[in-house]
Amino acid sequence: MKLLRAQTAGFCMGVDLALKKLASLIDHPADRATASPIILTFGPIIHNPQVLEEYAAKGVRVVDDPAAIVPGATVVIRAHGIPEPVRQAIKARGATIVDATCPKVKKAQTLISAQARQGKVLLLFGEEDHPEVKGLLSYATAGAHVFGSMAELDGLDLPHGPTYFLAAQTTQDEQEFLRIRDYLKERFGAGLTVLSTICNATMNRQQEAMDMAALVDFMVVVGGRESGNTRRLAQVARAAGTDCVHVETADELTPDMVAGKRTIGLTAGASTPKKIIDRVQKVLESF
Repeated sequence: MKLLRAQTAGFCMGVDLALKKLASLIDHPADRATASPIILTFGPIIHNPQVLEEYAAKGVRVVDDPAAIVPGATVVIRAHGIPEPVRQAIKARGATIVDATCPKVKKAQTLISAQARQGKVLLLFGEEDHPEVKGLLSYATAGAHVFGSMAELDGLDLPHGPTYFLAAQTTQDEQEFLRIRDYLKERFGAGLTVLSTICNATMNRQQEAMDMAALVDFMVVVGGRESGNTRRLAQVARAAGTDCVHVETADELTPDMVAGKRTIGLTAGASTPKKIIDRVQKVLESF
């Protein structure tokens, strides 16, 4: 059996920056602007349960409601970002805010806000319940519609009259986004503004997964099940016609999964630690 490992597998820049900010608060408490020992993250800082368990063991708590924040606590904003009203509510609690929002998400927020100030209505390609999407929508002050597929887009009531602009969750499928763009351009013409908000790291991972899927008999995608970008890597592999399994850890692997496979591809989502990927590789090689 031959195993190919994606070069792009593992932490992206945004995840790496967020975790470094959190680690710095833990390792250097004297540098914090508050004397409070309480460190909170507003929502899971990234979508990887193993990483969250490690930080929980170090005393970092996750909160989802500003009312649960003790005055003076240090609150780290998750990599996915949060809605602007929630940020203001956290500030009003007297907390020290450390913003670990991914720079790519922050850029998407800024671009959406600029279009909304011109009175344009957002058409957002993304998962409605995803925390990043909830944050992005808070900047669409002139109105917004969210859809997760071309079929959902077709079901939206989009009357002519408002001026629309298109954007995507930063971890969405680029190829599907391009199809949606072309469809909406044909429908609304040159008046439609298209924002490029899918991050390069996401596009590169998806392209490598697509290329790898064409070379292997089986794909293994590693990462948290709540991670949208990880789920889409598995979707890309399956769309290429290659059998694929999505696992969080090596414990989920069995010899039967790879029985008879000659070449296996291994990739991972942007919030998957290297040590977890290394362990999956070692177990696969043992099979």
